[in-house]
Amino acid sequence: MSDGSLLEIVLLAAVAAFFIFKLRSVLGKRTGHEKRDFDPFNQSSRENESEEEKVIQLPDRGKGPRINQDELLEQTEAEQMAAEKTPSGEDDPLAAGVTQIRLADRDFDPSQFASGARAAFEMIIAAFAAGDTKTLRPLLANDVYGDFSGAIKEREANKETLETTLIGITSADLIEAEMQQKTAFVTVKFVSEQVNVTRDAEGLIVDGNPNEVSTITDIWTFARNTRSRDPNWALVATRSPN
Repeated sequence: MSDGSLLEIVLLAAVAAFFIFKLRSVLGKRTGHEKRDFDPFNQSSRENESEEEKVIQLPDRGKGPRINQDELLEQTEAEQMAAEKTPSGEDDPLAAGVTQIRLADRDFDPSQFASGARAAFEMIIAAFAAGDTKTLRPLLANDVYGDFSGAIKEREANKETLETTLIGITSADLIEAEMQQKTAFVTVKFVSEQVNVTRDAEGLIVDGNPNEVSTITDIWTFARNTRSRDPNWALVATRSPN
């Protein structure tokens, strides 16, 4: 190899080394615009996440399983009925009895029952005084009807008349409630103000005072077969407070 060729090779190598050095010096610099690698353990890396990346998408609730509202109501109906309009007290026999009735008859409402009992009380008192057995018949159970109709017949036999004026019902409170097989029994304590006068055939007063208002307490028990389509309750027993 000649001296000229050797010199040429040395010069080319020097030029190549120079360009490699310049290229490395440029590629090795950071300009501040380079994308940094994300380090999940580096707090500064987390702070550089965008707000969009920090949002957790919730599942689409519209695509979840549908809840059958009827089934849900059936599952909780017993608890709801036991809680609504029921006397308070877990150990209260009245509350337990009302709950039993409501489980057998979902339409039973103590408040509405009390209102209906008031109306029945007024109707029965008036019909008994008038001797109206036709009105009494559907309102009374057989035994009670027998007692009432027997008293009416005795009064008629004595040619007596009964005048009853119901001034008002002071209270009508549920005091007992229970289920016996399919039959519901509810006992109501009525406190009322009345004027009762019995007259003979001559119109003379044989009992009572037309100018005296008496406070009378009656305890009546009503019953209904919860499996029956007939929504009416019948009076099955009457008594006075002990």
